Order: sequence, then structure tokens, then C-alpha cells
Amino acid sequence: MTLSRLILAQFRSWARLDLDPDSRPLAIYGANGAGKTNILEAVSMLSPGRGLRQAPPGDQARQGPGAGWRIRAQIGEHQVQTGAAPGTPREVLIDDKPGPQVALGRMMRVIWLVPAMDRLWTDAPEIRRRFLDRITLSFAPGHAEDALTYEKAMRERNRLLRDQVGDAGWYRALESQMAASGAALTRNRLDAIARITQSQQGATTAFPAATLTLLPGEGFADDADPASIADRLAATRGRDMAAGRSLSGPHRADLGAHWGPQDMPAALSSTGEQKALLISLILANARALSAENPVLLLDEVAAHLDSDRRAALYDEIIALPAQSFLTGTGPELFDSFGPRARYLQITRAGDSSTAHERDQP
Repeated sequence: MTLSRLILAQFRSWARLDLDPDSRPLAIYGANGAGKTNILEAVSMLSPGRGLRQAPPGDQARQGPGAGWRIRAQIGEHQVQTGAAPGTPREVLIDDKPGPQVALGRMMRVIWLVPAMDRLWTDAPEIRRRFLDRITLSFAPGHAEDALTYEKAMRERNRLLRDQVGDAGWYRALESQMAASGAALTRNRLDAIARITQSQQGATTAFPAATLTLLPGEGFADDADPASIADRLAATRGRDMAAGRSLSGPHRADLGAHWGPQDMPAALSSTGEQKALLISLILANARALSAENPVLLLDEVAAHLDSDRRAALYDEIIALPAQSFLTGTGPELFDSFGPRARYLQITRAGDSSTAHERDQP
């Protein structure tokens, strides 16, 4: 579905913002701290989870945790509203009726790339697993429900382990839930990797393609057989009880990436190539979702690209059947778009941001 209206109220630095996105990329520029990324974050909140900053609802209100915020959007034929009153969890309304966050993932597929992700290949496995799960969620919105089911059962199992409970029957019931939902998580992840791989094959791109693998981490995080997972959980109870937590399973998965004729591990590549690999995966994700018209959020993506690679990136973005939002500090970063994009200049005075649509730089 297409995002055709976005209205922010008391969100981050925005007292109010009213945008009407269309099929053209929206290039958003302004000084650091002006409020550019806040717009991208607001769009990311139209998907399940905490958005691209992973912030709790109380931190997103313009006037602080004692205030509320609201985002309204037109997505296809549906009116969507999300926000949080002071001290309350985020709520979601779809056509004025309460709905679960997972429903947002079925309406609109949102993909993002932010500067903090530049360290993906050298960061902790947890960060790469979260990245993989965002990609997976873009293909399989039900992945979020599988993750919640798995985590709930694992928390209960961990409580039994910490309390040194020895009743095998209690463990079997929880491990059966972990095995069923954990197998679904692994199947979803493997399918996402396969779809990204297929999207990279034969694509005309200026960015290197990566060979992705699902790594087992510590244990059996690549096992997609429920019966096998249940058996392995049962076999590791003693070790897990000594540790007071579940040491193995789908929650320990990692994402591996290699590229080039030398099969270079991404973690050993140069900073520039690591960034290029990341951009390549995001573009492949968008291409693989072409039938769903995804939304692509690229925060400061051009800052460390030379002019030729910027031009190549913008050509690929134009070719995608996607809505794209990009940020940068100055209009010169978007010269290669020319008249193919819309331009929004952001300024800030005090604690308030203001937007002005501009002609081609």
C-alpha cells in the first residue's frame, strides 16, 4: 500500500508536520539536529516495534515523558493512527479501531538504513540478529508473533531454570512451545536470506553482492525441525540450569556475510566496503518486495559516498517500485536526483522544527 499522508503532532522536535508523500523520492536536508531523522523515525513507527531508534514511547514526545505524541497516516485506503499518552504504551488505531502492531506490518513494508548500522558487521551478534529479523519481518509480518511466542516461553523456562525446578513435565510443555515457534523463526529467517539472495542475482547494481548465511551462534540456532529443537532443549537442561538461562536456540542466531571472488568476510572488509555491502542488502530487500511497494528510509546514506556512487545509488532508487525518504545535511548531496525527486528543507528554532518544500537544488 502507498503512504499518501503523514501528520505528526508533538513528536520529537515536531509540534506539527503535514506531508503528502508521492512516488518520487523525498530528499530531506538541513543542519544536524534540525529534525530530519525525526521524520524518518515517525514513518518507521508505522511498522511493528520501536522504530529505527528503538526508543520507548515516553522518549518520543516533544515535551518529554510527561507529554504525549501522535502520528496519523493514510496508507492505501486505511487511516492509521499511532501514539502514546503520558506514561502509557503505544496504541495503534486502524480506521478508528484498536489493532495490534503486527497489523501495521501487513499494511506497509518499511525498510531502513541509519548510520548506527554502519558497525553491523563488527558489532555483537545480537545486533546482526535484530537486523536480520527486520528484513525477515518485511517478508513475513507474522514473524513478530512467532518471536513473541518464543520469547514468552523462554522467559518461563528461564524462570524454572533459575529456581532450580526439576519437574520435567513443566519443561516439556514450555520446550514444545519454544520448539514450534523457534522452528518458525528459523524457517522465516532462511526464507528471507533466500529471497535476498535471489534478488541480488542478475541485478544491475554498483554495490557488491553479499553471500548471506544463518549462523548457529552457540548451539542450534539454524535448526528448523521442531522435534529436533525440543530434543536439544531437553538435552541441555542441566547445563542451562547451571547457567540459569537458555544458552542455545534460535535466540542465539547470527548473520554471516561474505563477498567478492576472495569470499571476503564482511567483518574483515574496509569501512567503505562494509557500508557498500549494507546498502546493497537494503536495495536487494526493496527489490525483493517490489510487489508490496515498500517504504525505504535512508538516513544520511550519501554522507560517505563519492559522487559516482551517489549517482548510482539514486539511479537504483528511482528504478525501485518503492517510496523513498532520504536525509542529508545539504542539498548538494542530492544533485544527482535532479528533477526526479522532491526536496524538503528542515530548519530548527529552539525546540521546534519547520519544513519548507524547495525546488530542485
